[in-house]
Amino acid sequence: MKICVLSDIHFKYIRSNPDDEANAGIVLSFLREAVGRYDLMVLNGDIFDLWYDWKYTIIKQYFPLLHRLAEIGEQGCKLVLISGNHDFWFNSFLGDYLQMEVHNDLYRLEADGKKMLFTHGDLYTVNDARYKIMRKLIRLKGVRQLFSLLHPDFSLLLGHKLSRSSRLRKVSSKLKRKKASGMQNYASRQLSRKNFDIVVMGHIHNPILKELAGGVYANCGDWMRHHSYLEIIDGKPELKTYKTKETQV
Repeated sequence: MKICVLSDIHFKYIRSNPDDEANAGIVLSFLREAVGRYDLMVLNGDIFDLWYDWKYTIIKQYFPLLHRLAEIGEQGCKLVLISGNHDFWFNSFLGDYLQMEVHNDLYRLEADGKKMLFTHGDLYTVNDARYKIMRKLIRLKGVRQLFSLLHPDFSLLLGHKLSRSSRLRKVSSKLKRKKASGMQNYASRQLSRKNFDIVVMGHIHNPILKELAGGVYANCGDWMRHHSYLEIIDGKPELKTYKTKETQV
């Protein structure tokens, strides 16, 4: 089985600088080349910088990305999406129009003799109590319904400001290491207990492929700095970095 795992693309509907435009182009280039290459593509959280599909409306700036994903699905690749900390308000659009399977927290798979777990990872950081409280509040049904009542132009502008504030929040290197260690410790427990052979996460924007007792912990990295992704071919994980043909030497 040929599996591709992507996380933390943060595809933006408001692009504030040239880097946003460049990264969007790189993502679309990769997805164009991915058509027909995989049996399964797992989108492991924060694919969209914010997502909401209203009853009759979607965010038009996401059309190029959705088009590429539709092409991949039409060639027989199963599409699975897992909620991240930026994209979690999913209604019926992706399932109805892209036949995409959407999971709130994690996705389990057994293939090629390997038991695999895919999860964004934001649930397993440490020293992040403020975020975890906010995570529970913002996913309440009442908050979601309130957001749906706002005019899309206003709600998306508000979402952009909140997302930007989140990205710009200063986090010390020590705290980053603690957050990452919490995720690795969770993966280690799952592997050592033989619950899984491969645990894949995202969230920290740092590509990792590490042998631990009982199996492999992988982190896909991101598409803002590293343009990294994970391939699992016939049960063997490999971390890769994408370069467009223009940047290849």
